[in-house]
Amino acid sequence: MTDIPQTYPSIFNDVIGPVMRGPSSSHCAAAVRIGRIIRDLMGGEITDILMQFDPDGSLATTHESQGSDMGLFGGLLGWDATDERLADSPKAIEEAGISVKTEITPIDATHPNTYKMTISNPRETHIITAISTGGGIIEIISIDGIKISIAGDYYETLIYFKSDKEKLNSYLAENISADEILFFSGETGELAEIKSQSFLKEEIISSLCTQFDIQSIKEIEPILPILSFKGIEVPFITCTEMLEYNRDKNLDLWELAIHYERSRGAITDYQVMQKMTSIIEIIQGAIDEGLAGTEYTDRILGYQSGNFQTQMEKHQLLESGVLNQIILYTTALMESKSAMGLIVAAPTAGACGGLPGACIGAASALKHSKEDMVRAMLAGGVIGIFIAAHATFAAEIGGCQAECGSGSGMAAAALVTLAGGSTQQAINAASMALQNTFGMVCDPVASRVEVPCLGKNVMAASNALACANMALADYDPVIPLDEVIQAMDKVGKMIPSALRCTAYGGLSITKTSKEIEKRLAEKDKKVLPVLLQIHK
Repeated sequence: MTDIPQTYPSIFNDVIGPVMRGPSSSHCAAAVRIGRIIRDLMGGEITDILMQFDPDGSLATTHESQGSDMGLFGGLLGWDATDERLADSPKAIEEAGISVKTEITPIDATHPNTYKMTISNPRETHIITAISTGGGIIEIISIDGIKISIAGDYYETLIYFKSDKEKLNSYLAENISADEILFFSGETGELAEIKSQSFLKEEIISSLCTQFDIQSIKEIEPILPILSFKGIEVPFITCTEMLEYNRDKNLDLWELAIHYERSRGAITDYQVMQKMTSIIEIIQGAIDEGLAGTEYTDRILGYQSGNFQTQMEKHQLLESGVLNQIILYTTALMESKSAMGLIVAAPTAGACGGLPGACIGAASALKHSKEDMVRAMLAGGVIGIFIAAHATFAAEIGGCQAECGSGSGMAAAALVTLAGGSTQQAINAASMALQNTFGMVCDPVASRVEVPCLGKNVMAASNALACANMALADYDPVIPLDEVIQAMDKVGKMIPSALRCTAYGGLSITKTSKEIEKRLAEKDKKVLPVLLQIHK
C-alpha cells in the first residue's frame, strides 16, 4: 500500500467532475469554489471586492471571457457551479450592492491562474490569494499574508485568537476529533486551522470563547464531493504499481478503478458505481440538450450538431462506423457547454466532449448498456488519476495536451474496456493516444472556449477510437504509460506561455479572432441593457 498526501487525487474530485455550467472548469467552476470559501470566511456578508490578476498570468486576458468573473461572483453570492443563474452573476452582484474593482497588476504570482482578492464588510477585511490548478480544483494559498492550504476537501474551522497558543493547542487536542490542527502567526495575529470531518460542536465553541481570547471563528464548508481524511492509503499511484497490485488478481481496469476510489474516498464499491451512474445520466442529459438545439448570446459557433445528425441519418456523410456517432455526441456536448448547459468536466470543461462523447457515442452505436458505460468511464477515470498525480489537466500549465490530450488517453482506455479488451490493452491504448497529442497548444479564438476547442475534442475522441482498435489488435505502444505521462508533463511545460491559454498567441491573435472578439463585445453592450430591463 502507498501512503498518500491528504490532497491526493480522486476520480470524482480531480478527473471526472465537477458537474458545472460555464465555458471553463479552471476558470468558472474553480472561481465558484474560491468564491464559496471566501463567502464562508466573510460570514456571508460582503460589501467590497478588489480582484487583482497578474499581467503575466492567464487570467489577465481571460477572467471575463472564460467565466472567472461569472464564477467568482456566483460563489460569493452563495451559488454553486450548477446554478442556472451563473451567467447573470455580474448583474446580481451589482444588484446586491457589492462594489467590485478589477486591477491587472504585478502580484508576484507563481501560478498562471492566481487570484488575489481583498474582500471587505463593515466589520473586517481579508486578503486572500488562491490558485486554480486545473479541472475545477483550487487551493487557497494565503489569507492575510499567512501561508495556508485549503483545497475544499475538509470541514475547515479557522480560529483567530490572542491567547496562549500552547494552552489552546492542548485544549483542542483533548476535546475535539480532528484530522489536523495547525497554527500560524501573521501580521493580523494568531490563527489556528482545524481540518476535520465535521464542524466543532456548539458546546466546544462556547467553551473556547469562554476560556480563551478568541477574536473570531470561521467555518468553511467543503466544496469537493470526496473528502480527505487522516491516514489515506491507496493501493497504487502509478500504472506500474497498479499492474503489480493486479498481478495475482486479474481485475479489469474498471475494477481497479473501484479499488482505488473506495480506498481514496472511504466509500463502498456500490457508491463508486452509483456516483459514476449519476455522472453518466448528467452527460446524457447534456447530449440530449445539445442535439435538441442550443442558443446563447456570448458565443461564436451556433447549433451545428442537429444538421450533422440529419445528414448522418440520411447517409449523406462518409461512412465511418461508430465514429460519426462519436463526433455527433462530442459536438452536442460542446454545444451544451457553450450555451451554459449542465455538463461534467471530464477532465475539464474545455475537454468535456472527448471522453464522454467517445464512450457514450460508441456505447450508443453498439447498443451497450448504461452499466457498460459506467465501467468504461471508470476505466478512463483511473488513467486520469495517473495524469492528475504526475502531470496536469491545466492548459495554462501544459497546453491543450493537458486537456484534450488527457481526455483522449482516458477515452482510449474507456473504449477498449467497452469492447471487452484486457487491462493491458486498455493501458496500451491510453499510452498510444497520449503519445499522439504531445505539443497541442491552447489558443482559443476570441478567448472563448469554442474554437478550436470543438475540433480538438473531436480529434481527441477520434484518436481514442483509432488507438483503442490498434490496442485491441495488439499494436505495440513501445513507451510504457508512466513514462509517457512523465514526458507529456515535461513537454507541456516547454510550450511557450503565449500558447498556454493566455490569448497571446496562435489562433487567439489572428485578425479574424480579434474581429470576432470585438463583435461579441459590441453584442454584449447591446444585449446587457435589455437583460437588465427584463430582470427589473
